[in-house]
Order: sequence, then C-alpha cells, then structure tokens
Amino acid sequence: MTGKVLTITSGKGGVGKTTAVANLAVALAADGKKVVCIDGDIGLRNLDVVMGLENRIVYDLVDIVEGRCKTRQAMIRDKRLPDLFLIPAAQTRDKNAVSPSDMIRLCDELRQDLDWILIDSPAGIERGFRNAIAPADKVLIITNPEMSAVRDADRVVGLLEAEEKGSPSLVVNRLNPAMVKRGDMLSVDDVYDLLRIDVVGIVPEDENVIVASNKGIPLALEAKSRAGQAFRNIARRLNGEQVPFLELESQGLWDRLSRLAGRR
Repeated sequence: MTGKVLTITSGKGGVGKTTAVANLAVALAADGKKVVCIDGDIGLRNLDVVMGLENRIVYDLVDIVEGRCKTRQAMIRDKRLPDLFLIPAAQTRDKNAVSPSDMIRLCDELRQDLDWILIDSPAGIERGFRNAIAPADKVLIITNPEMSAVRDADRVVGLLEAEEKGSPSLVVNRLNPAMVKRGDMLSVDDVYDLLRIDVVGIVPEDENVIVASNKGIPLALEAKSRAGQAFRNIARRLNGEQVPFLELESQGLWDRLSRLAGRR
C-alpha cells in the first residue's frame, strides 16, 4: 500500500479548513479507506476537538519527531470509524519543533499502511505551512467566497508553484446562494476567475457545522446534511469519481464549472 498525502491549507484563518479536514477524513474512512489526520498547527491544536478526540491524547506529533514514542502510540483511533486515526499537534511547543524533513519521514512511514494521510496546515505562509506542504502529493486550498480570503488563497497558489507542488485544487466553503444572487457574495465563477485552479468542491453555508464541531461529530456522518453531503462528494472526487456538484443555484452549476475548468 502506498498512501497519498493530501495537505489542506488556506491563506486566511477562519475559513473552515480544520472542519474540512475532519469531514473529509470521516468521509474517506466511511468509504472504506484507511485514513490518518495530522494536525500540523503546533501550539494551536483544534482538530482533536472537531473530531471529538480531545480527551484521548497521550502523545503528539512532536513526541513522535523527538523520539518519545513510536508513531502508532500517538495515533488515536476514532470512536466511530476503526480505520480513521488522528495524530494531534503539540500545544506547548512552537512550529520550529518540527521540520519539513521530519514531516516527509513521518509521512513516508505512514504511507506503508494507510490509503490517505491528511495534513491540517496552519493558516498563513510561515514555517508551519512549509512543514505541512513538504510531504504533500496534492494540496487542497479552502477559501470562503470573499475577497480577502480569495486574495490570500491566491498568494498560497503562488507559493505552491514556487515550491513545485503543482497546481492545487480548490474548495469553496460557506457559499450562500441567496447572498450570491443579491450580489453580496462572490459566486463560484468569480472565485474561479480570480484563482484559475480546479474546483473540487462547493460547501453550502450551514449553521449546523458549528454545532457539529462543538459536539465533535463531523457533519459528514449526518446523512441529511447538505454540507455533509458536499464533503462526502469531495471525498469521492478525491478518489477519482466523477460526481456532480450539489445544485446550490438555479442554473446548472456542474455544467458551468465543467466549462470553466475545461472538463467537457
């Protein structure tokens, strides 16, 4: 088995990146894949809370890197999905405790036994970001449909090109069709025109995302959730399936995005 490393990042904080990591991991594991999430946000860990695993942490990422435990000892098994694991970040250290080469070695070890390694990158473009992208086979950028978030995402696209990581894919999170219709929010077309990278997912605004995060139950586990369905669809696309986008607007969104991305 040779697992794929997917780094999920954003230029701007607060766009829902960590929530996306948790939901994509759950969706992939529910589909029968063996998955581990790595919280790369050393000093400010949150992925454990969103996944409902905060009370089960014994060892963390820095413990692995500094040799205080074996990798398997730090991997927390999810309570609901036996093939889903979390490696939490350290809270009492800073991002310099881990190097890009450390992350590459860890992911190379994990590839042998897992289908997917998902890395939750810190927001921004400093050391933590470089740690998170170093082992990545693919990078997924999360943005909200607002100018400040898209501008910061564009900066990340440029950095990834400079690091020769290839073209990332994009998830537009928290889209509100009513606001788009009124002209109060960027449309997906607008975001694509600004970034010109492949759109693999559109997640609708859903107040239940906050409720689910507080409860540690990702919405991808909820069959009736539109946001949860969006994350499940993204996971299927990551596995190579052709899945139409949710119809969030009156026009044919899938057809328009297919034309924009040249996927007719």
